[in-house]
Amino acid sequence: MKFDRYRLVVYLISLKNKKMYFLTIISLFFITFINHTFPQEPDSYGVHDHSLSRPYTNIFSTSRSYWHLTGNTLATDRFIRLTADTQSRTGGLWDTIPVSYPDWELQVHFKVHGEGGNFFGDGLAIWYVRDPKLTGPVFGYADHFCGLAIILDTYANTNDDYTNTYPFISAVINNGSLHYDNDRDGRDITVAGCEAAFRGRDLDTRIAIRYQDNRLIVYTDIEGVNAWAVCFIVDNVHLPTHYYFGFTAATGELSDNHDIISVYTYQLNSNEDREKEDRKNIIPSAPSSTMGNTTNHTPKSSKSSALKIFFIVSLLVIICLIGIGAFYYMKQRRYHSSRLY
Repeated sequence: MKFDRYRLVVYLISLKNKKMYFLTIISLFFITFINHTFPQEPDSYGVHDHSLSRPYTNIFSTSRSYWHLTGNTLATDRFIRLTADTQSRTGGLWDTIPVSYPDWELQVHFKVHGEGGNFFGDGLAIWYVRDPKLTGPVFGYADHFCGLAIILDTYANTNDDYTNTYPFISAVINNGSLHYDNDRDGRDITVAGCEAAFRGRDLDTRIAIRYQDNRLIVYTDIEGVNAWAVCFIVDNVHLPTHYYFGFTAATGELSDNHDIISVYTYQLNSNEDREKEDRKNIIPSAPSSTMGNTTNHTPKSSKSSALKIFFIVSLLVIICLIGIGAFYYMKQRRYHSSRLY
C-alpha cells in the first residue's frame, strides 16, 4: 500500500481533534505492520483460472468448471478430499486450462490427517505436467511423466537410509524418460528436498512453489505464523509453458485423508526476452540429483519469523501506549492551564 506522505502530513497537522490525531498515528503504524508482516508481491497478480477457494464454484458450476476430478476424489464446500482415510485409494484434482505464462507461483493450503498414530501414508503430489488427468503408481499419477512433481511423502518405503525424516518434501523433474521407483521413494531422480512435519497438524499447513527465471523455490508454512520458510532452492530448472497444474494422492496398506483446501496462482513478471521466447517445446530439465541438498541456501526459520513478529507487535504496543499517554498528558495540561485563567 502506497501513501502520499505530503498529503498525510498536511492532514495530520490540520487535525484539531488531538484524539483523532493519535488514532490516526496508531492506524498508520498498524497498516505499516500489516504490510511488513504480510508483504504483497509487487511483481505478480492472481490468476482466477488457475485458482480455487471455498466454496469451490469452479468445480460445482458446470458452465465455469476449470477443474476436473479423478479417481476417488470427493468435493465438499469445505475441502476437496483426494483420498479418504481408507486403504488402496487414489484421487486427483486437475486444472483444465494450461499455463501460458513462463513465470508463476502456486500457493496451496492443504491438510493431511487421519486415525493412524505411528503408521500412515502414502502422501500427495503437486504437478506441473504436460499430460493432465492420467492415473498411475506415482501418488496416483502416471510414471515416466513429463514435467515437475513436488511430492509430499509421509511414509518411507525403504529402511536402508536414515538420512531423511518423514514427512519429506521433494522435487522431481522428468522429461518422460525417468522411472520413479516407489520402493526407493524416488531417490534416484530427486532433485532436492527437505523435511517438513506437515502431517496431523491442527494449524493451517501451506506450501508455495515459485518458478521464475529458471529458479525453483519451494516454501512451507506449517507453524501457523503466516511466515514462509525456505524448503529448498534449485537453479537452472527449465520448464515449458502450456503445462497443467494438478494434485493427486494415494493410499496403500496405510492410509490418510489428503485434503486440498485452497489454491492461489500468481503470474510473475518476466523479462522482455523471456516473454518473447517460444517456450512451448522446452524439454523439462534440472541439475543432477541432489536430494536433500539445502546447504547452499539456509532456510529461514519459522521460529525466527515468529520472534520477529513478536518484537514488531511489542514495539507497536509501546508506541501506542506512548501516544495515548501523550494525549492524556496534553489534555490534563490544557485543563490545569484553563484553571489559571
